[in-house]
Amino acid sequence: MNLRAQRKMAAKILKVGENKVWIDPENIDNVSMAIRKEDIRALIKSKAIRSKEVVGTSRGRTRSLAKKKRKGQRRGEGKLRGKKYSRISRKELWMKKIRPIRKLLRGLRARKSITPTVHRKLYMMAKGGAFRNTAHVKTYIKEQKLARR
Repeated sequence: MNLRAQRKMAAKILKVGENKVWIDPENIDNVSMAIRKEDIRALIKSKAIRSKEVVGTSRGRTRSLAKKKRKGQRRGEGKLRGKKYSRISRKELWMKKIRPIRKLLRGLRARKSITPTVHRKLYMMAKGGAFRNTAHVKTYIKEQKLARR
């Protein structure tokens, strides 16, 4: 039984492609008798003809990956792309290191914990890359007994 004409009419009415038209196998006789658009509309109303659901791309896998990434997983060396300094430049690394050190030195000078002379000495040392981080600066001040009482 050829229902091509009915399928074509139904596709136009439902505004979908011909392959997206579903015809109820139990009502094939009624569908084959339909020759006008009016008949097809009646069959659509009686649910003998329907449009198939639009099949989308599942987001399930993406969601599970995102969940793992939020936990901090999937971040190993195998995921790294690019060389060491293409990921974060030497300049950015330096800025991340020097800014907290300079902020600490400013604070110590403002609180009068260190003298302006000591501040200048430590500042220039920091500029020369003598300190790894703020903790290193603090231990250096303690070891060298540079802090005021």
